[in-house]
Amino acid sequence: MTSLSRKALKREYKEKPRVAGVFQIKNKVTGKIFLGSSLNIEGPLNAHKFMLSSGSHRNTALQKDFKALGTDAFSFDTLATVDVKDESGFNLENELEILEALWLDELQPVGDMGYNRNRKIRQA
Repeated sequence: MTSLSRKALKREYKEKPRVAGVFQIKNKVTGKIFLGSSLNIEGPLNAHKFMLSSGSHRNTALQKDFKALGTDAFSFDTLATVDVKDESGFNLENELEILEALWLDELQPVGDMGYNRNRKIRQA
């Protein structure tokens, strides 16, 4: 790869719009889920995939099940994204908080149904 194409790829990545939203990692065997959200959903979702695949995920219960059941037993899904509005007063973080609350209430990922330890699901 030439340095010119590397620079172009880097510029393209930096200019790519970030998508805020809520995602889940679902154990298709047990139905347990890990719920997360981010102002840039693509980054944390890829990070979780990498950590699980490399055996270094900080959520020990999720990592244990991933190791035991394998990649095919899990799905990585974007559940909802924030519709960015070009309006005065629009606040991306507030909109994401609303989505987080809706999905937390619907899926209840803390306790027996999920891998989350608490209701704080926002990631960098």
